[in-house]
Amino acid sequence: MNNDSRIPRSKENDYSKELATMRRNFIKEKTGEALDYTGQYTIDESVLPGNIENFIGIVQMPVGVAGPIRINGEHAQGDFYVPLATTEGTLVASYSRGMRVISECGGVTTTVVEQFMQRAPAFLFDNAREAREFGNWVKENFESIKAAAETTTSVGKLKHIHQWSVARSRYLRFNYTTGDAAGQNMVGKATLAACEWIKRNYPGGANYLLSGNMDTDKKHSHLNMLHSRGKRVIAEVVIKKEILREVMGVDTKMLAKATVLANTGALMAGAAYNGPHAANGIAALFIATGQDEANVVESHAGLFSHELLDNGDLYLAVTLPSLIVATFGGGTGLPTQRECLNMLGCVGKGKADKLAEIVAATVLAGDISLGCAVISGDWVSSHDALGRNRG
Repeated sequence: MNNDSRIPRSKENDYSKELATMRRNFIKEKTGEALDYTGQYTIDESVLPGNIENFIGIVQMPVGVAGPIRINGEHAQGDFYVPLATTEGTLVASYSRGMRVISECGGVTTTVVEQFMQRAPAFLFDNAREAREFGNWVKENFESIKAAAETTTSVGKLKHIHQWSVARSRYLRFNYTTGDAAGQNMVGKATLAACEWIKRNYPGGANYLLSGNMDTDKKHSHLNMLHSRGKRVIAEVVIKKEILREVMGVDTKMLAKATVLANTGALMAGAAYNGPHAANGIAALFIATGQDEANVVESHAGLFSHELLDNGDLYLAVTLPSLIVATFGGGTGLPTQRECLNMLGCVGKGKADKLAEIVAATVLAGDISLGCAVISGDWVSSHDALGRNRG
């Protein structure tokens, strides 16, 4: 590669207005695009190290606010206005409509059941029996392995290790709690220290690959439905039949029947989520609050549950078993993302569970709204009026 093709960089200070301008000029020369709008932004480049490389500007995305939604959580309590970053018309209006139903029914109850973040190394041996013996040794030496892992972090705590034997390999899945951070990098560093300790102390040594891909990092897996990755969060509400009819124009019995049909369709399709659209609200909230957007693929998976009660009211619940959110690290410290977190009261120590409860409540609101829109026929007409289909 000749020097004319290399993206401009500086070893002294690569995060400056001058370098960003130089790179935009380089792109204009190579592609013809001047990046005039991308080059207009208000944040200080000095806050960007650790978040981006080869910085050229900011892609601006519309942010709307939905709500209020009443949440009766253990961590999120009260009425919340939720920032949603999206380019899909009707989305914010739809979530607001679902939030109105929830709030008029007394609010949504949210519960964080458990939380873990994983790294899953694979160890290779000469045969299956050696791999089995290694697994027994790991169980017997868990406390020493835990101590080695936790030398790398003051926040991460190793809670347990799942194990599986395949051929002559032994897969270990280290499960940590990670405080207010999502923790993928944290647990990677901790697990490396643990594996090196194992390699030094296991009789005869042990060869390993730091990730055998059973951590399912940024990939959906059924394993996470059973063994939580991130936070397992449940949002539940009893929808009063009179309120659903008044606000949505839909009968609770019809919504229950439609949910049965949707469950069957999702089962036949092998979908990761059987509700209407968990990914929409999660992605919009993730972008607004500086979450790692790739984690939407894990976080959106879950279960949408319903039960028609004897009095005609409808119990609805969303279970998200692998919701990965953070209020510390990553993009959460960037200026606009921090403002959105502050809207939710989720800046500061000990706020990650609160954010998780807000996300789950938002998902439930969106599912109620879209489920009713499909039944009532508003789905297409609202997109024609407000969204992408407008002429």
